[in-house]
Amino acid sequence: MHPAIRVTNVSKRFRLGSGGGSALNLTERLLSVVRRRPETRSEFWALRDISFAVQPGETIGIIGRNGAGKSTLLKVLARIVEPSEGRVELRGRVGSLLEVGTGFHPELTGRENIYLNGSVLGMTRREIRRKFDDIVAFAGLEPFLDTPVKRYSSGMYVRLAFAVAAHLEPEILIVDEVLAVGDGDFQKRCLGKMREISLGGRTVLFVSHNMAAVRAFCSRALFLANGRVMVDGTVEHAIRAYTTSGAEATVARDLRSHPGRVSRHGALMSEVRLTDALGTPVSVVPAGGTLAVRVKFAVPTGPIRPVLGVVVRDHYGTALFGLNNRWVPNAWFEPICAGWISCTYPCLPLQPGTYSLDLWLANENEDIDIVMDAIRFDVIAGDFFGSGKLPHPSCGPVLVPATFHCQADQPGDAA
Repeated sequence: MHPAIRVTNVSKRFRLGSGGGSALNLTERLLSVVRRRPETRSEFWALRDISFAVQPGETIGIIGRNGAGKSTLLKVLARIVEPSEGRVELRGRVGSLLEVGTGFHPELTGRENIYLNGSVLGMTRREIRRKFDDIVAFAGLEPFLDTPVKRYSSGMYVRLAFAVAAHLEPEILIVDEVLAVGDGDFQKRCLGKMREISLGGRTVLFVSHNMAAVRAFCSRALFLANGRVMVDGTVEHAIRAYTTSGAEATVARDLRSHPGRVSRHGALMSEVRLTDALGTPVSVVPAGGTLAVRVKFAVPTGPIRPVLGVVVRDHYGTALFGLNNRWVPNAWFEPICAGWISCTYPCLPLQPGTYSLDLWLANENEDIDIVMDAIRFDVIAGDFFGSGKLPHPSCGPVLVPATFHCQADQPGDAA
């Protein structure tokens, strides 16, 4: 059997301009001449000597920390970028969901974009029409079908994009972490659809920080670090290598160019800081201690009533708990254009380990900026219950306060 995907010695090099960003554009080159400054460039290898093969029907998880090269690899496979070295062979039509809104025309309606995306994937109008009702039902966007997609939220974008990519029968489906924008029910339906696709003999590549999803769905995994494949093997082997590859705990992080941003509204959240109850920067918190998450933001389009959402994940990427200030009494804020918004856990209910935070910013009910794996922190043992006793790790990562009561039977009570 021929592999559905064969990657042979693939490397991808990006040339960085003197400004530290992408390659210099024409205007920057002209300015360098006018200012009599030579162009200075450096090279960054996002991928180095990647080789692997995927058989039809395999479901492959691709895991690794931010900047490991996962998204670049998927873009190479989806023919969005060309490799600098090496060769990629694909057998069959490719459907990809890499970034929110990729392949959508913002001025066209959801209905029109279904036909546009189908045509891009090589489907005839008749084939698209045959699948149309299934796509709409899966996305759950029938009331907004004739609305221009520029008015869709990021979650609506993802629901429609995934529905199109999954239902138009690609032989190879490529899905990036962008799936995390959807709610829990939608994610379950997506995983179910991807499982259905793989059982039908088609191939799925799935990038995620959610190790529980990778475990549940994938038959094999690649662990990438610094643009190289460190592990190509069983899911457990790859996850073990990933989770022991070093924590990234820090007291503050610049979010403006964070690779985990999946919003289509730009970098509105610019910084996140972690502090204790006294405002002291921390990256390590005792179980039961205070952790404050402070986020700096600015909205150039005008004031918003800010809503901050925080999701706490364990080192496997499993969401443990989350909340936002919409759910908390007396936590609706007046409209502002810029400032800081914070979420404080007065008694952090976590066992020792390394954890990460996903952050999202909303304007009342509209999500406007999302950053996955925004910052990491470590939890050490602490007297959570105030008893001097430490719970065993086998009880799970989350600690929950509770009360107990015991009453002895009285003489004459029924057995």
